[in-house]
Amino acid sequence: MHPTFQFIVKPNKDRRYDNTRDWGIDFIVSASQEDHRFSNRYAEVLHTPMAYTGPIKPGDTLLVHHNVFKFYYDMYGRQKSGRSFMSDNTFLIDPDQFFLYKGADGKWMAHDKYCFIKPMEKKDWIIDKTCELEPLHGTIRYINEQMLSMGLKEGDEVVYEPESEYEFEVDGELLYRMFTNNIAIKL
Repeated sequence: MHPTFQFIVKPNKDRRYDNTRDWGIDFIVSASQEDHRFSNRYAEVLHTPMAYTGPIKPGDTLLVHHNVFKFYYDMYGRQKSGRSFMSDNTFLIDPDQFFLYKGADGKWMAHDKYCFIKPMEKKDWIIDKTCELEPLHGTIRYINEQMLSMGLKEGDEVVYEPESEYEFEVDGELLYRMFTNNIAIKL
């Protein structure tokens, strides 16, 4: 079965939520289905679209939007699956619903117009800041093809637009997902 335009995926470990941590025992860190921080964001590709010729193959891992696997409640209080749900823990996702992919080589690659920026630790300045991370500064962690064609590379220090930070934790590392056009300056 090959969909026309979407990817068919299943949640990593067949779980819609990633709300447990292993601290000797499985410890539930959130019982809320509404908390986006604990929805599973990793998906395994089962099938690619018919006309797709890109690098993503069945078996690869995608980093998806937090709403892909979540349950929601309709106006009558009934639990429902989102619009991506197909059947039996499989989901149809559009190409704009995932941001990174990891192939057989185990390396994450940014997809389409998305990039990931690692925030910088606070720098010492004359004026003391109350924040832990340097505002609007970071280094490119995962880069896309468009940014490569502009001469940018992973590790470059950049300044990005305010309110463009969308937090993700990728392999235990705090990153901000952004669009290419959110990058303002290469330092």
